[in-house]
Amino acid sequence: MYDASDPRASLSAAPKATPTPTAGFAGAEYARFYDEEPQEEGPEGRTWYVCGQNFIVAYTEAEPGATFSRDAQPDEYVVLIPDAETSIEISAGSETLTIPGNSLAFVPPGISTVKVPTGGRIVRLFTVRSEDLVSKCANAESYAVPRSNIPPFAPWPAPRDGYRIRAYSLDVPPQPGRFGRIFRCTTFMVNILDPQVGPRDITKLSPHHHDDFEQGSLALEGSFTHHLRWPWTTNMNHWREDEHAFCASPSVTVIPPPAIHTSRGMEAGVNQLVDIFCPPRIDFSEKPGWVLNADDYPMPR
Repeated sequence: MYDASDPRASLSAAPKATPTPTAGFAGAEYARFYDEEPQEEGPEGRTWYVCGQNFIVAYTEAEPGATFSRDAQPDEYVVLIPDAETSIEISAGSETLTIPGNSLAFVPPGISTVKVPTGGRIVRLFTVRSEDLVSKCANAESYAVPRSNIPPFAPWPAPRDGYRIRAYSLDVPPQPGRFGRIFRCTTFMVNILDPQVGPRDITKLSPHHHDDFEQGSLALEGSFTHHLRWPWTTNMNHWREDEHAFCASPSVTVIPPPAIHTSRGMEAGVNQLVDIFCPPRIDFSEKPGWVLNADDYPMPR
């Protein structure tokens, strides 16, 4: 259910039959980094790890000169540099690029290195094929038994001109009819929502649900209340109480299917949310002009 002014009101995908897991629907996962100890702390900085069924979020407050390497990365991963004053250097294969802040980068499989000469915040997104990182996640036990209403991860087609480092500026002005600033690769779709200044209008919320995929909501600035409601089934043992979870920044909320959900920015200043999907979404990809780098990555046939 979307307000008429919300670009998502034009989505017309037919609903799917949502299977009910034997043990009932899963709850949301909340990682409030501002209130929790990092999973890694050392000369490179402080890093918090949290996962969904298919993806891992690594949020890092990097020290100047920090280096983060992947020696046998099985698939593409994402590096988000949210702050304009932070620049990074990515090396992969024979290629090295310096990438300014306020950018998003996709890093190819294989050997790669991310350096943060200035220090600052970076966010890396991996699939759970990076098995060495799964065990670092604070909530890894939540997915010890896979959730049957979420299909196993399957990558999208490789880029038309082959794998390489790809970087995109987030300095993209809003456009009527387009929802946020969406980029995709073979493993992820990332939507850097347009910053919201001031609390969200409570008469224009967007309660909706997803049939069979999770949504990671990364709060980078401000604070949000995530409102969630689960379907009633014939088995009352599976019913769950509504949740109205307050999360300041930085934090990640993993929203499970088929919970009805909407998020409300709360602060008087900037409220900045980033939505994460793994693999990419078909419905968003089918909307002309929504995926800003659509020419670089083909859709599945």
